[in-house]
Amino acid sequence: MTRRRELNVQLAVRVPNELVEALDRLVPERHATRAEAVRAAVEDYLYRVACERDAQRYAEQPLTDNELALTDDPDAWSATPSW
Repeated sequence: MTRRRELNVQLAVRVPNELVEALDRLVPERHATRAEAVRAAVEDYLYRVACERDAQRYAEQPLTDNELALTDDPDAWSATPSW
């Protein structure tokens, strides 16, 4: 999953040696570089946090019965415009 994008900020972080060693074992089989692996991990973390935030919002304001009914009927979405 290599994406071309403008990179303009460099982060410097300190991590335990064990974490770096585990990362370096993983990189050759999954990523082109250590930086790419760290970037992917940060993206995954941010996505997970966003999902947890969404879940919390749904817990605070659950779907109505009418909204839930839409999930049970695949034809219920037929009138929804295709954007």
